[in-house]
Amino acid sequence: MQAQDPAQIAHLLAELRQEHRDLDVAIQQLSHSIGRDELQITRMKKRKLLLKDAIARLESKLIPDLDA
Repeated sequence: MQAQDPAQIAHLLAELRQEHRDLDVAIQQLSHSIGRDELQITRMKKRKLLLKDAIARLESKLIPDLDA
């Protein structure tokens, strides 16, 4: 899906930010649990980084290009 409309981008950004926050909470809870699964934590951290990159790309689309 290529979201070009600023409203669509903003909506997608909100969803990705929420997923990023949810992953952060889940990682913290899993990290403090007894018998934690390190592989699952690593996968969640990787997903979180991918989300961060996607958020940054979408945020840059919202910034208008200015000619100097």
